[in-house]
Amino acid sequence: MGHFSFDAAHLFSGGLVLVSFMLLYQDRMSGLINIFTLHAVILSLSVGWQAYTQNAPQLFVTAAITMIFKALLIPISLQNIMVRLQIHRDIEVIGGIGITMLVGIGLVALSLVVMLPATASAEPLAREDISFALSVVLLGLLMMVTRRNAVSQVIGFMSLENGLILAATGANGMPFVVEISVAFSVLIAFIVIGIFLFRIRERFDTVDIRELDRVRRDYQ
Repeated sequence: MGHFSFDAAHLFSGGLVLVSFMLLYQDRMSGLINIFTLHAVILSLSVGWQAYTQNAPQLFVTAAITMIFKALLIPISLQNIMVRLQIHRDIEVIGGIGITMLVGIGLVALSLVVMLPATASAEPLAREDISFALSVVLLGLLMMVTRRNAVSQVIGFMSLENGLILAATGANGMPFVVEISVAFSVLIAFIVIGIFLFRIRERFDTVDIRELDRVRRDYQ
């Protein structure tokens, strides 16, 4: 059972890194939202498995919150925002998808090189889960940097936050109050970002970052 638990945990955390690459590869908004839903589902399964193996019932709450909010409510809300704002289906990627994927591979290698020696005294499962989690965080940052569309940057931010949850649960869980605060902070941030996007669209008739920079320069 010990080896199976170890392998299953690595399957979920490694799958989260793989889906992060799928997010980087997407150049259409509908596909990006669908892949983010898969990202959230895998995170929820990973947290649920950690709750079972660590005998930590509070982590089941985290898994449920992740499934309800990130795999259901947030994707549905993003779809509605996309329709109401009439956002283009195509997403422009700075530098192209190929270069972005290569940079992503380099970031994953960097995560392993940095985190494995730094966590040498930790349990093997925690060491590798934290390395995978840092990879997810860095890939989320990369997505935020290389996407011009504001909605895709929101998805990059939320995928980054998924990596933080993976790190916290992999390191023998996190306090229940932290789980609740994380869930509410994500919900509040999403509401604020949604309002922000509507205001941008209403004021400038676009959510493209380049156009917003151009308007800002015109006003200076």
